[in-house]
Amino acid sequence: MNDPLRHGMPPDPFAGDPDDPAAELAEFDPVDGEFPVTPLEPDERVAIEEDLADLAEFRRLLAPVGVKGVAVQCEDCSEEHFHEWDMLRANLMQLLQDGTLLPHEPAFDPIPDDYVTWEYCRGYADAARAMRPPRKLNWRR
Repeated sequence: MNDPLRHGMPPDPFAGDPDDPAAELAEFDPVDGEFPVTPLEPDERVAIEEDLADLAEFRRLLAPVGVKGVAVQCEDCSEEHFHEWDMLRANLMQLLQDGTLLPHEPAFDPIPDDYVTWEYCRGYADAARAMRPPRKLNWRR
């Protein structure tokens, strides 16, 4: 698939240019411009679908109180990365679609207090569920 807007990415501005500054990286490029796709295992697909459902709930609960997204401790650089709700959803959808993740721009000058961890989101959602009044069942016959 050579869709220039694949995953919402614009076409390569240097495509076909003999002076392409990235030409030295050609040995690292995927074959025919495509990344190898490994199908997701059924349990991986289920886990991503569950994360998408959780993310929708977290956003519904936390965005109205000013939380902009999730903070994640990066294993590669040991720094905290800040991911906004829409970007997280797009990443999970992309993983679900083809099992890949493309690079993305980090949040610009984030305010760390505007982001919470996934564990915080999960605890907040659990507390919100526990605070709901019990449903009254209507047993009319």
